[in-house]
Amino acid sequence: MIERAITNAFKEKLHKGKAILLFGARQVGKTTLLKHLFQGQSVLWLNGDEPDVRILLSDITSARLSSLIGEHQLLVIDEAQRIPNIGLTLKLVVDNIPEVQVVATGSAALDLANKSQEPLTGRKWIFNLYPFSFQELVKSHGCLDESRQLNHRLVFGTYPEVFNSPGKEKDVLRLLSESYIYKDILMIEGVSKPEKLVKLLQALAYQVGSEVSYNELGRTVGLDNQTVEKYIDILEKAFIIFKLKSLNRNLRKELKLGRKIYFYDNGIRNAVIGQFAPFENRLDKGALWENYLISERMKYNAYNNRWVNAYFWRTQNQQEIDYLEESDGTFDAFEFKWSDKRRALFSKTFLNNYPVNQTSVVHQGDYETFLGMDEG
Repeated sequence: MIERAITNAFKEKLHKGKAILLFGARQVGKTTLLKHLFQGQSVLWLNGDEPDVRILLSDITSARLSSLIGEHQLLVIDEAQRIPNIGLTLKLVVDNIPEVQVVATGSAALDLANKSQEPLTGRKWIFNLYPFSFQELVKSHGCLDESRQLNHRLVFGTYPEVFNSPGKEKDVLRLLSESYIYKDILMIEGVSKPEKLVKLLQALAYQVGSEVSYNELGRTVGLDNQTVEKYIDILEKAFIIFKLKSLNRNLRKELKLGRKIYFYDNGIRNAVIGQFAPFENRLDKGALWENYLISERMKYNAYNNRWVNAYFWRTQNQQEIDYLEESDGTFDAFEFKWSDKRRALFSKTFLNNYPVNQTSVVHQGDYETFLGMDEG
């Protein structure tokens, strides 16, 4: 079993008098992680996908909760975002049954966070779980073996079931993209045109690495700007995509509201558009490379508690830097090039106007440090 990066931090928060919320897309291993952590312990497992569980927990008293939990030391509620008033139910456990540790998992952070935010103020710890990270895989089987799998990861990604199903990656990804991904999204209130949402996701997949315009996306898929923005927010809260905003502070010609959108997993991105050709034969190498690096860097920062502001930078004159991280008032600037023979020149305009700590070109021959190999 691949040891998950949040394992130790998660253990430290157990039985500290607060609820623990574990967010992440379906099939990223939330339940597997909890079963591994709680093996041999007294656990009551409930699943919000089951109708009778939703009815039982949606309007329950603390007395009935206590009777339901009985002598169990742990209460785990999977897919808790499907349970009405789940925040109040979790609050009842924290406040009235303090000897029981309650853990709620959710594959739609928007729904669960909204339902639990107010009742659980000051009463919760939050963890996010993603598809396997480079760090986790390196820790499992070493940097050399993982680096040898790079082309495979760029096409098929690192969802646990994909990782554990060699030779069946396409079938697994099709099932994930067609069934599990949309299952939560289409249950969220406000998604009235699911076929348009699918087209929007496909349009985003083709524009990975490029600045996106909500106006252009709306014209492409037949939606107004407000609906495009709402659907993108839902896709982000469902852990399918995430946004990278443009930096604009000092210069008149910097993009003011620029944004790029990336997928949490390359395999899902490729499944959405039905493209599983070997990486060596791809015309979108640059987009796949950039999506992989930025998504893995996001995991690295999250799992290692690196508090940074992330951006890309671009001017109206087409000066651009692929990726920036701001920490303590200074910037680290990165350019992504698949070939180690391609050089990158960093804009003097940016270097002369911002405090820069370092500039780096990340390519296939030297990308491990950028993804935290020294921490693996």
